[in-house]
Order: sequence, then C-alpha cells, then structure tokens
Amino acid sequence: MTDLPPDSVPKGVAAIEAALRTMPLTPGVYRMLDAHGDALYVGKARALRKRVTSYTQLARLPERLRRMVAETVTMEIVTTHTEAEALLLEANLIKRLKPRFNIVLRDDKSYPWLVLTEDHPYPQIAKHRGARTRKGSYFGPFASAWAVNQTVTAMQRVFLLRSCADTVFASRTRPCLLFQIRRCSAPCVGRISVPDYAALVEQAKAFLSGKGASVQQALATEMEQAAEALAFEQAAAVRDRIRALTHVQGTDVINTATLADADVIAAWQIAGQTCVQVFFFRGGRNNGTRAFFPTNTRNEEVAEVLGAFLVQFYDDKPPPPLILLNHELPEQALIAEALSIKANAFGAGKKVEIAVPQRGEKHAIVAHAELNAREAMERKLAESAGQAKLLEGVATLFDLPAPPGRIEIYDNSHIMGAAAYGVMVVAGPEGFTKSAYRKFSIRGPITPGDDFAMMREVLERRFGRALREEGGGPGSPSWPELVLIDGGAGQLSAVRQVLDDLGVTDVKLVAIAKGPDRAAGREWFHREGAAPIQLPPRDPVLFYLQRLRDEAHRFAITTHRAGRAKALVTSELDEIVGIGPGRKRALLNHFGSARGVKQAGLVDLEAAPGISREIARRVYAHFHPGAR
Repeated sequence: MTDLPPDSVPKGVAAIEAALRTMPLTPGVYRMLDAHGDALYVGKARALRKRVTSYTQLARLPERLRRMVAETVTMEIVTTHTEAEALLLEANLIKRLKPRFNIVLRDDKSYPWLVLTEDHPYPQIAKHRGARTRKGSYFGPFASAWAVNQTVTAMQRVFLLRSCADTVFASRTRPCLLFQIRRCSAPCVGRISVPDYAALVEQAKAFLSGKGASVQQALATEMEQAAEALAFEQAAAVRDRIRALTHVQGTDVINTATLADADVIAAWQIAGQTCVQVFFFRGGRNNGTRAFFPTNTRNEEVAEVLGAFLVQFYDDKPPPPLILLNHELPEQALIAEALSIKANAFGAGKKVEIAVPQRGEKHAIVAHAELNAREAMERKLAESAGQAKLLEGVATLFDLPAPPGRIEIYDNSHIMGAAAYGVMVVAGPEGFTKSAYRKFSIRGPITPGDDFAMMREVLERRFGRALREEGGGPGSPSWPELVLIDGGAGQLSAVRQVLDDLGVTDVKLVAIAKGPDRAAGREWFHREGAAPIQLPPRDPVLFYLQRLRDEAHRFAITTHRAGRAKALVTSELDEIVGIGPGRKRALLNHFGSARGVKQAGLVDLEAAPGISREIARRVYAHFHPGAR
C-alpha cells in the first residue's frame, strides 16, 4: 500500500465530525464515501451517532480503518426501526456496492430450485431458476444444477413424473424413451389417468417435504394389495419404485435423516484467507454443497467473517429454520432475529435458530463441513501458488517489470459480419475474473469480416471510457499491465495504433498467432520491438497463455451465439402492432414457430388460446396483405 498523504487523515476525521452534527441516536446504516462518491465502507449500528463517533478516535483504530477514514470525504445514513432491520439493509448494500473495506461475499449466482407445476392436468417436474412466476410448488434451493438434476432423475425413477415441456407433451403421439426405461408414466398418451397421476404428484410432494417414511409405507401397502390381487406385474413395478426410494433415502454423514430443513455452514481460515463451506439439507436430503471465498477478510477473525457471510448469503434467498455453524458469532442472537425477519419476508413464517453443536450427529456433520472448507482452502492456496509462478513466467517472457496483476485478452466473433461481437476476458493472480468480463456489440458501420475494424472499435470503447472516467485510467485496479490479442503482426500493429491515438503507452501488447496448420503448441508470440518467438511445446507458460486465448475464444463464440439466437427470436411477430410478449408466447406455443403462425389460416389463428378475433385478423393481415 502507498503511504497516506499527511493531511488526509485529519480531513477524513473532519468529514465524519461534520456528519455527526446531524446524526441521530437511532438504529440505522451508515456509508463512508470517497471523493468519487463510491462506498468505502457500509456499517450498521444500534445508535448511529455513538457508533460513528468511534471512527474519530484514530488511536483506537487498526491501520485498515485509519486508511478508510483518510479516504472518507462524506457520509450518508439511512435510519431503520430496529437493529435487525439495519443488519439486513447493511448486508443488501454490501452485496450491491461491494465496498473495499467490507467483507464481501461475491456470489452473483442464482441457485436452482425444483418445481412441480400446478397449471397443467399432468404436472411437470423440472429445474427452475429465477423469479417464481409459474404456478407450482417449489423445493430447494440446491447447491448446483448437477444436484437438482440428480434429484429430478431420482424423482422420475420413484414417482414416474413427466419432465417434458408442455409443448412437447402436447405433440406426443407415442411414449418416449423415458417410459421405456421406467422413468415416466407416459401421461402424454393416456397411459395413466389424471387421478392416478395426481396421486403420484402428492406422493412426490410428501417425499420432498420430508415425509419419505410415510410414502415408503404407502408404497409397501400398495405392493401387498397388488400381490394379493394376483396383479404381479403391477406389484413388481411398485417394488422397483420402493427400491429406488430406498436408494434415494440412503444415509451417511453428509445425508442424514436427523436434519429436515437446515443449512450446515463451516468456515476455515488460513494465511489471511477464509473459505466458507455450505451444505444444503431440505426435507431430510442433502441438496449439495458449495464453497465460498469472501474478499477483504485478511484482518478479520473467522467468526466475524462467518457472521458477515451469513447475512449476505441469505439476502436473496429464504433461510431454513435451522442453521448449524462451527463458530459462535459475535452477534448471534441479532443475526438470528434478522434472518427470522427475512424468512417471514419470503413467506416461510418460521423462526430461524442458529446453533453450534458440540456433540452427536449434528456435530459430526458440522465437522465434516469444516473438513471440506479446510480442503477447499488448501486447494485454492495451492492453485494460487501455481498461478503466481505462471505470472512470474509471463513477466519474464514479455519483459514486464513485475508479474501482471491484470491481463486482458480480446477476441471477436461473427458470421460474415453478422451478429458481430467483441469480448474482453480478464485474468490475474486469482485466475479468471469473470465479473470483469465484457461484451461489445459491434456498432459499425464496418465492412463485413473486417476484424481489424472490429478490434479497433472494441479497444476504443474500452480504453476511451476508462480514460474518460475519473480514477479509471493508468494506476487503477482496472487498468491492465498486459493485453493479449488473437492474431499476428498485422493485428498487433493495428492495436498499437489505436492505443497510441488514445494516448495509452504503458500497456504491454502481445499478439498470439496460430502456428502451421493451426496446431496448438506451435503458436507464435508477436511482441513490440522484438522478433516473434515460439515456446517449447511442453512449457507451462505456453499452456497458460493458450488457456487465456481459448477462454477469450470460448466467451466470444458463446456471446455471438447468444446474440444470434436473440436475433432469431426477434421475429416478424414483433413488428405487429398489439402483439406483446404474452400474445407472442401464446402464438409460438400454439403453432410451434413463427413460420407456423405465418402459415396458419384465419380460423386457426382465432382458435389459438389468448388470441381475440381482432388480434387474429391483425396477424393474418400482416402476413397476407392482399387478403380480405
């Protein structure tokens, strides 16, 4: 860290004292802001004035907080009714603003859920992400898509529920492969009645709600009744379902029947870094596990990190009624109260209990989660050490004064100039920084296929914007030490010209050109003021640079495909006045495609669900302008 200007700390204290003059003694949240208006720190307090006053007593503050005070220019506060509400607001602001002096959970992922739909005579079981706009029963969350997919497969084996979309269901004329392998009861072709299928759905809901024992008993009774009635084929089918259910309910230390709805959360800290491991248990089943690595934890105790993690983690998801931890929290009762408020906001309506078990099976589960956290932390440290060696090799290869803290890799993708996109991928000491990736939709006008012009536009937009924004230029954390581009000497020269025009001269440029026959391992590296070089085929630095190039290529291809798919979805239906997203969806679901709508007759359009006679005539007239 650079030394602080000698007069900066008194200025920061003066800014805080000025804010204290009108600060109330009520609960609330305060924000320390820097000269650019960015949040340096977000905190909560039971009494705002009393808490903020402590920041003016510099002798009692650690170096990290003295630095924060030095950078503070102004403050903002929001009052709340209770300290628990302040805690929830603090967590929400930290996740959204990501202040530099707060412990921050970087978790932008939406967790998948399992849904049993309720808007169809034969409900579908499926994976779900995002807003719960469709009517149905939702179960989760799950730690990953893999975990929910495994559960869907198990539910199909036990309860024979359909997983196909409604459009596929409506178009079936014979059972699909899932019926043949006994994972579906084929309601699409009438192999099961609505009441019998509804009974399967109720059994599935009971199982997912933690009533697996009663479901198994009901199946055993059904099997015995079928055997007594000499319906041996039916009895064998129920027997297979019981076996599948027994397999699903198998228990061990990470899949225990003693936990109904709970999260097991354990933290492990070493070398100034912290890993938090989360096990999700719902309905007595283990819904998977996930490791998190909060930032800005170097000077914090593990219990402080765990407390900050807990409130931020449940900011956008309902907490379960029981949370098991491996450390007592400094404000455990307050956090439990805040999470209970959050649970009520999600409609759970249950008080949240936070516990640190000391013995028994729950303690064994927490200990297992702690072991997973420690192993994940050790793997990350090992990867970081290897990453540091690779960056040292890159610095040596390209004559950089120090290992680069930020590498930017650029690529573009298009089909003869159509759906043209440029992308920026970012890597550094922690690996790929996906939150810093950027997509650039090429605006043009550009001659189709002119890769030089596309790259010029991308770099002008990226570096031009950084130079225009105060604090975004050279020396900032978002400024690269090394820029890699996919291409040869021509691309290198073109990019250098663009950066020279912008006045950017402190960034090292390297172009990676594919070798003979485009063979991996024979790439040429073009540098400014030096002859191009090749690296030995087994050089680790070569593999690292290839991985950077390939990640940029992957991101460019997926961005281009997504853009092209979006353009395809934007069909002629969008040009018809009165056809919004709802009516467009109804038409596409009914006719299968925009072409199907175009070929439909007026009578067929009028018969489509949700389409009035006036709208049908308008759609028909659009595609048949000469018709009357």
